[in-house]
Amino acid sequence: MKNIETLKKKDMNLADKIYIFDTTLRDGEQTPGVALTVDEKMQIAQKLNNLGVDKIEVGFPASSKGEIESAKRINSLSLDSTLVGLARSLERDIDAVIESDLDYVHTFIGTSPLHRDYKLKMSKQAILETAVNAVEYAKDHGLTVEFSAEDATRTERDFLFEVFNSVVDAGADFLDVPDTVGVLTPVFTRELITDIRNNFSAPISVHFHNDFGLATANSLTAIECGANQAHVTVNGLGERTGNCSLEELVITLKVAYGIDLGLDTTRLYSLSHLVGRFTGVKMPVNKPIVGDNAFAHESGIHVHGILNNANTYEPMSPELVGHSRRIVLGKHTGANALKSKLKEYHIDLNDDQFCKVFEEIKSLGDSGKCVTDDDLIAIATTELGSARETPIVIKGLSLSSGAIVSPTATVKLEIDGVEKETASTGVGPVDAALNAIRNLIQDSIDVELEEYNLEAITGGTDALAEVFVISSDSHGNKSTGRSTNQDIVMASILAVLDSINKLLLIQRS
Repeated sequence: MKNIETLKKKDMNLADKIYIFDTTLRDGEQTPGVALTVDEKMQIAQKLNNLGVDKIEVGFPASSKGEIESAKRINSLSLDSTLVGLARSLERDIDAVIESDLDYVHTFIGTSPLHRDYKLKMSKQAILETAVNAVEYAKDHGLTVEFSAEDATRTERDFLFEVFNSVVDAGADFLDVPDTVGVLTPVFTRELITDIRNNFSAPISVHFHNDFGLATANSLTAIECGANQAHVTVNGLGERTGNCSLEELVITLKVAYGIDLGLDTTRLYSLSHLVGRFTGVKMPVNKPIVGDNAFAHESGIHVHGILNNANTYEPMSPELVGHSRRIVLGKHTGANALKSKLKEYHIDLNDDQFCKVFEEIKSLGDSGKCVTDDDLIAIATTELGSARETPIVIKGLSLSSGAIVSPTATVKLEIDGVEKETASTGVGPVDAALNAIRNLIQDSIDVELEEYNLEAITGGTDALAEVFVISSDSHGNKSTGRSTNQDIVMASILAVLDSINKLLLIQRS
């Protein structure tokens, strides 16, 4: 493996130092519908600092007085990360960054024909002069300057280089290459960044958007070609489809490239969830690195491999990013996965009980239900407490109910091998079904239902219903009954029959 990594790095033009420039608080907040409070921004900035990112873009101070105050309050935290303010190539914008007590400005102006002609309505010469004046003004005020040629990837190469040459001469410390509308592909990224690297000694930064789903791939390619810094956001937030994902870039560099940036990656999962809560943008379950399914396994083949050696179906350990492994139960579940889950909850089943629970899990999975751990515990607990023998078995059930008819249940039972059927009414379908059962069993046993409890195990309309009952007979014997089922009426019937079967076994023993 080391030889392969060495060969890979040998073919790359890696910078001596790679910086992570996080813009969650600026570009991330430009996600449609997202608006962070100052306190939320401060918490995110603190966590980004604890993670170890090099730079945090705290906002766009010129956009409002609130942005200036927000930047000042974040600055008051005395973080180790360098704090950055965004500014157009205008003196008043740079003044707002200075007013925010920030020492680093990220200034920009559009350079592509589209931006020149339709947004700015400025000539090449005017744009060149505006960019240079802004950099000189910022440097005269003692700021570190990162200059962005907005829409650089759709700018004529000769004009882009002319702008870069001019701002470097004016004192720009970093040259940023924004793929403003995410049109790059890795092949073009390699050609562009290599060309810039060969022509400029200034550090190169990249700010890539994700419109084609290639922001992370393009950022990695740029780093391979000598880019010194990548702009990222937590969870890949940002305008339209977002930016390069912080967690994806950092972990790919660490695991796939063998490049450790010195960040505490165990904080990534908690940071992702914090940002998700604050922004209201929930991550898809299959989001790489931090999604709920990133380390979740259901397939029996996969789970068997994972239980023997996690590397069989995981490219990294969940602990690396502060996540956890999850075995999911469903239609693809294998016996090994179920045994592992039962062991996790200290539930011991004999072979017959295990087979029944396994069949129930498979059946629920086939019906389209995702079986939760709480579902499993309820099903296994029900099986553990079920009667050893079942003199009475449900054979059929039919229900009718509505606004203008009395709830009616027709129940067919097999009692000691003999089938009996009757219909009864009640105040609801459950009551009607239980009344029918009482009528059918009255020749076998006299039973009183003393307690009835119904609970939905999990949320959702497909939640399993768990019913717990206590029944007593005429001799003073009491027994419990428990059942879990997606149908409330059936769960109730099975729980009552479970308790009745136990009473019959007591009487016959």
